[in-house]
Amino acid sequence: MSEAPRGRRRRPPRDAQATMSLIAHLTELRNRVALSLLALLVATAVSFWWYDQGLGDFIRAPYCDLPEDLRYGGDDSGGCGLLITDVFGGVFIRLKVSFLAGAVLSAPFWLYQVWAFITPGLKKNERRYGIGFVAVSSLLFALGAVLAYISLSAGLRLLLGLAGDGVVIALTAQDYIGFVLSLLVAFGVSFEVPLIAIALNLVGVLSYEVLRKSRRWIFFLTIVFAAFVTPTQDPFTMLLMAGPMIVLFELAIQIARLVDKRRARRAAVEGFHDLGDDEASPLDARPSTLDDALDPTSTPTRT
Repeated sequence: MSEAPRGRRRRPPRDAQATMSLIAHLTELRNRVALSLLALLVATAVSFWWYDQGLGDFIRAPYCDLPEDLRYGGDDSGGCGLLITDVFGGVFIRLKVSFLAGAVLSAPFWLYQVWAFITPGLKKNERRYGIGFVAVSSLLFALGAVLAYISLSAGLRLLLGLAGDGVVIALTAQDYIGFVLSLLVAFGVSFEVPLIAIALNLVGVLSYEVLRKSRRWIFFLTIVFAAFVTPTQDPFTMLLMAGPMIVLFELAIQIARLVDKRRARRAAVEGFHDLGDDEASPLDARPSTLDDALDPTSTPTRT
């Protein structure tokens, strides 16, 4: 009996009913994590090359927009030079910026890998909510980062201007770029917080009544959160973060109100909301006669 030709082992087909074994799930998770890391590595390498092609100027632009007395005029820097105080400082700065830019550039790919891994375990409506959640959260993060970038020049002007006259301001590249990146991430993440309230309302954990009664506390805690999260700790940046967050929280409260009204209306139509867990449903399972089915004025009897 001849042996079957040895060839490359084919990957087993994906189980449509999501009954894969634990080993199969771990294998798939390993493969998707490896693909995501590979995409991140490639995007980081592209960003590392892109640093000299405009990415570095983009990061340094808010600092270069400051008045001349608030900038350090290093050689060949256009009057907005940043200091490096150690040998490996330039390498670490470039790697930090390249890694963050690579994570943003490769986000569609690794988000797809995460989505493809969890999708088989979700119901149809959960998949619909998941797609909307990912899309809205990505948009909110981008809006927060854009708002932070736009406000960078004004925040730097306010903070550096407090030093007064007779002070030479020379920012190190490590401090400045770390400040910029932390501000972008802080604004992006903060804009995601109101979306969590909507998600909890959609799954029935957080009701509109609770949000409505806690509105004042939510707004107060939002201001406290902005005061702690903003790297600058100045009132301008704090209010710039807290203002949009309060608007987003109010929008989340109104969305929760609409969702709860729709949920209550559906429960009233079904007529099951007053039943206990041990009570039988009020459906009449007995077959109706043909005359009753054809008579539009007849009402079904209940047991």
